[in-house]
Amino acid sequence: VSFLRRSKFEEGGMMEVSASNNVSLREFGCEQNLLSRPDGSASFVQGDTSVMAGVYGPAEVKVSKEIYDRATLEVLLQPKVGPAGVREQSQEQCVRETCEAALLLSLHPRSSLTLILQVLHDDGSLLSCCLNAACMALMDAGLSMSCLFCGVTCAIGADGDIIADPTAAQEKESRALMTFAIDSTERRVMMSSTKGSFSVQELQECVAVSQKASEKVFQFYRDSVRRRYSKNL
Repeated sequence: VSFLRRSKFEEGGMMEVSASNNVSLREFGCEQNLLSRPDGSASFVQGDTSVMAGVYGPAEVKVSKEIYDRATLEVLLQPKVGPAGVREQSQEQCVRETCEAALLLSLHPRSSLTLILQVLHDDGSLLSCCLNAACMALMDAGLSMSCLFCGVTCAIGADGDIIADPTAAQEKESRALMTFAIDSTERRVMMSSTKGSFSVQELQECVAVSQKASEKVFQFYRDSVRRRYSKNL
């Protein structure tokens, strides 16, 4: 497996990361504080995959959903067209579990947090794009977190090659697809979602590629936030 080796940060919040043997990340783009009604919002773009995220709360929670020692987190994923289905519900659970592991929910007992994700375009690696949009929106909302997180998707082709941040066409041709949520402090795996057949060694290789790729994603986070606040100053 060849890991990511160089990154190029371009104007307008775009970054391209490439390596040999088809291990590469597409261009990134992000903009925070786009919407006026949510307490925090962000759009995140990976290649032609784009997701908008909005965070509401802490706010009053229904008695039936109230948790006495922490906030209740609800995640809603809305597809580009049509109602949400089984796939969206599975992705909602992945995002919710990751956010619950990162957020300090005990600071807001008996309250509610709502994260709404709107898919604008899906050209592969949708779950990782949702995770990245969610993290940037939570940051924009000013919510306390123990760490940041990012999502990285890896596809294993029929010939065994590992492709990071695959497109929809590459996902369709792959025999296995994995998405990992990586934390910013220890680069540990917070959540994993897998599909298809693969060996233990291939799983470990995909984790290693995702951990290496996460360094570039977190660098993009820093550059994006630094650029935003330098403009405000």
